[in-house]
Amino acid sequence: MSFTEKDSRDGSIGAQKANNNAHSLDKRRRAALAEIDNAKFSWFHVKVCLVAGAGFFTDAYDIFAINIASTMLGYVYGTGSPLNKSGQKLNKRQDLGVKVATPVGTLVGQLLFGWLADVVGRKRMYGVELMIIIIGTFAQALSGGGHAVGIIGVLVVWRFLMGIGIGGDYPLSAVISSEFASTRIRGRMMTAVFAAQGWGNLSAFSTYSKYFTMRILVVIPAAALVALIITVAFKNSILNDPSVDNPRHVDYMWRILIGLGCVPGCIALYFRLTIPETPRFTMDIERNVAQASADIDNVVINGQLTVNPDAAVQRSDAPKASWADFREHFSQWKNLKILIGTAWSWFALDVAFYGLGLNSSIVLQAIGFGTPLTKGTQLVYRNLKNIAVGNLILSAGGLLPGYYFTFLFIDRWGRKPIQLMGFILLTIIFIVMGFGYDKLTANPAAKKGFVVLYCFANFFQNFGPNTTTFLPETKNKSLEELSNEDQDNFVTGHSEPVKGQYEA
Repeated sequence: MSFTEKDSRDGSIGAQKANNNAHSLDKRRRAALAEIDNAKFSWFHVKVCLVAGAGFFTDAYDIFAINIASTMLGYVYGTGSPLNKSGQKLNKRQDLGVKVATPVGTLVGQLLFGWLADVVGRKRMYGVELMIIIIGTFAQALSGGGHAVGIIGVLVVWRFLMGIGIGGDYPLSAVISSEFASTRIRGRMMTAVFAAQGWGNLSAFSTYSKYFTMRILVVIPAAALVALIITVAFKNSILNDPSVDNPRHVDYMWRILIGLGCVPGCIALYFRLTIPETPRFTMDIERNVAQASADIDNVVINGQLTVNPDAAVQRSDAPKASWADFREHFSQWKNLKILIGTAWSWFALDVAFYGLGLNSSIVLQAIGFGTPLTKGTQLVYRNLKNIAVGNLILSAGGLLPGYYFTFLFIDRWGRKPIQLMGFILLTIIFIVMGFGYDKLTANPAAKKGFVVLYCFANFFQNFGPNTTTFLPETKNKSLEELSNEDQDNFVTGHSEPVKGQYEA
């Protein structure tokens, strides 16, 4: 036998072995994915909900606490007569700046961290973005001004940087939760995670029954509740402030309100840094099928992470997805219409969700809800207290029930029916609120009706598109398809808060 024939035969044998190995790894990959999809609910799923939910809570608290804090900032750094009906307040540019800076930052963060998560991994980025949020939040509480730069400008910069971290947390939490969730509980599990976001005021803690058939949400309207507690705690200090046009104790209040947003982030940081890499990333990006299979057995099934540093690494030789694959996938109308539909749904929702959420205090004052009849420091205290109480009513009357109903029905009715129902009813409610605004605010009884409609709007935002547009279904999808779709939906949808705030 010639050397050429021998080399050819050896090459054929080597190619056959490589093909057999690739086929074996592909079978293991499919079996591992099926194991995730069919896994029973375990403590590890609870941990994922808590870790991701804590991040969503931090995001929402930091975004929407400015809704109440902006009124406090107005009393300290604003303009206007301290003796008039509304007191001092930020001018329109200042109010716009502190509220829109974070949504602008989220656009940058979603693009940056969405790309990094696909390159270096979900686990590595999951703690980094939370560190940015914590630093940005803490820096806001310590902000000061000077002759060159005013405090409002400093707050705008720090809120933009905080928004970059929040922009990374949103899609990462959704992708990580979906990649660990089994098919049977995916809707409820991800709704539980997203329930922590709420209206920017919600903290969700979860417990499960023995047979994993019932989930109990304990939800606290955090930002409004914290604002109310702080206001009541500083009552005597506010009333005894010598200067009505510059109540110095209110300066302490907004710093405490904003700064407390660091607490849940710091608690969640350790768990973010120790959560395992998702098996789907390990398989589809790192091509380490053996390690992913071991992680599934150890983490998803047994609830413990065990890493053997001496284990041999088997990597699949399948080519990685590229931008060409991305373009080819979405060049097909059946795939593109799903992306456009979900992204546009989120885009349309966020006009109202962020427009109302960031400006509910302004709306409450505009309709005269709980407007105090007093003057001086008594006006400051009463107005801040009424705003906090009004936000609590809006949360308890609409936002919280919306999450409960979604959790109960999302895996029974399906995502699409709930989303369509929510959009239809929201359209009707907003038409009534908009065209009937004058009559709905004409007298105290009519104002109560306006608040009821406001609560229904909050209810159907959550029992509707807010909890159904972000649910990525992972079955029969590659990791690149999943993460790219989710990132695109977040980026497109969350560009709307900027537009909505300008219009507000």
